[in-house]
Amino acid sequence: MTKATYNVDTVHSELGFQVKHMMISKAKGAFNDFDAIIQADVDNLSDSKVELTIDAASIDTRNKDRDDHLRSGDFFDVENHPKITFNATDIKKKSGNDYEVTGDLTIRGTTKPVTADVTFEGESKDPMSGNTVAGFSGSAKFNRKDFGLTWNAAVETGGVLIGEEVKVNFEIEAHKAE
Repeated sequence: MTKATYNVDTVHSELGFQVKHMMISKAKGAFNDFDAIIQADVDNLSDSKVELTIDAASIDTRNKDRDDHLRSGDFFDVENHPKITFNATDIKKKSGNDYEVTGDLTIRGTTKPVTADVTFEGESKDPMSGNTVAGFSGSAKFNRKDFGLTWNAAVETGGVLIGEEVKVNFEIEAHKAE
């Protein structure tokens, strides 16, 4: 089989994250506006090309004040760095449909390698459109300070307001370009 291009169906996809809050709970959110192009042979995903682009301003934690702060120069600085990108550089099959995808993540103009655990969920035909659809799910972790996201505040009981480790989770449905 040859490589095909798959485009993300953002209506049926999700890109979420969580980070420790006040050292006792987790703050969660998502990016609502993102796109990815996946060029893949589903029989040999190790040779795939993956390019993800996220609109940093689309961050949504269900709290307008927090979202506005995250868009500011204290965090994503969306005025100067409107996009977050991930470009896969190495894809290794672990077992079955599980892969390790390493790539260059760029946030605020800083690029660092990040590795995601990805599961290929399979391919199907959409009964409504007849299009071929592929599914992918996965997660990754990284230290936000590595990307210049260093703002924090002390909490009265000790520790800090925001943890350093960011956990990203994603569910992707992608339509095969005809």
